[in-house]
Amino acid sequence: MEMTRQEALALVKEKVHTPELVNHMLATAAIMEGLARRLGEDEEKWYLAGLLHDIDYEETKDDPDRHSLVAGEMLEELGFDGEIVHAVKAHNDHEGISRDTLLAKALYATDPLSGLITATAYVMPSRTLGEVKVKSIKKKFKDKAFARGANRDQIRTCEEFGVPLEEFFEIALKGMQGIASSLGLA
Repeated sequence: MEMTRQEALALVKEKVHTPELVNHMLATAAIMEGLARRLGEDEEKWYLAGLLHDIDYEETKDDPDRHSLVAGEMLEELGFDGEIVHAVKAHNDHEGISRDTLLAKALYATDPLSGLITATAYVMPSRTLGEVKVKSIKKKFKDKAFARGANRDQIRTCEEFGVPLEEFFEIALKGMQGIASSLGLA
């Protein structure tokens, strides 16, 4: 199925009613698009995988073992590309689904990084992404007590697909800064 970004966002807003979660999904999409560009992959496909990866979260938040499986099934029923469906299903560790594609590996690494960068913006005096620098992210990344939900080992898996950690931070920050106003972080 070919779905535009606008159609995918409409689907997200139909299924997800928490603004912070919608923003997380938008941030993940922006990072995924930048990674696709860096790796010579399909930017639209990667953007959609990032945007839709948590579409089932509100439905499955009390049953983490089902999270991402429900999303994958939903996307499969809608006729999405099998690679997107697999990446969405594989981004949650609870299922033990192998991440054997570049897209799946990238989504897994990206998911927690968007949260770390958002949290970094929140502690800036201006509370904006414009003030965040790569060195700020590196400093917060090293502080295990900061944004505890952002799994550092998971973020570090970027190196498995050939993107050094600092470059991953740069790509992610640039992507999120490009949509800062949509995230309420401008």
